[in-house]
Amino acid sequence: MPDGVIRGGRPTGDLRRQCAAVPLTGGAGDWRVVLVTSRETRRWVVPKGWVEPGEEPHVSAAREAFEEAGLEGEAEAEPLGTYSYDKRKANGVLLPCEVLVFRYRVTRLLAEWPERHQRERRLFRPEAAAALVLEPALARLLRSLAQG
Repeated sequence: MPDGVIRGGRPTGDLRRQCAAVPLTGGAGDWRVVLVTSRETRRWVVPKGWVEPGEEPHVSAAREAFEEAGLEGEAEAEPLGTYSYDKRKANGVLLPCEVLVFRYRVTRLLAEWPERHQRERRLFRPEAAAALVLEPALARLLRSLAQG
């Protein structure tokens, strides 16, 4: 889908699609979620971004995990779920976005990565990560990881 546009997504206009990784380390009962800070507001988020033309959504999520959080691993092909938010552009315009969320199994945390000087990276238990993110649907997805 060019430019991440989903036609007819909301009555107010086109809905943009992004993909996110929920990076996980550890194992059942002892999961850790990797969160990063956003570049502008410094709030805690999962790595996410636009889908490149011709790119599978889970591959996009894996690319974002590398670029934003310095992670190597593998994203599952089936999404865990979705959440919505309004992305504020530099000119103040809000773009409604739907984010496909993919489980991302971390195999390695890198010391160097493209956005290392722009973001902070930390590991949290799922409940703590859920308490830090602003999007309720994303928080629910993170809490569900603690059960399984």
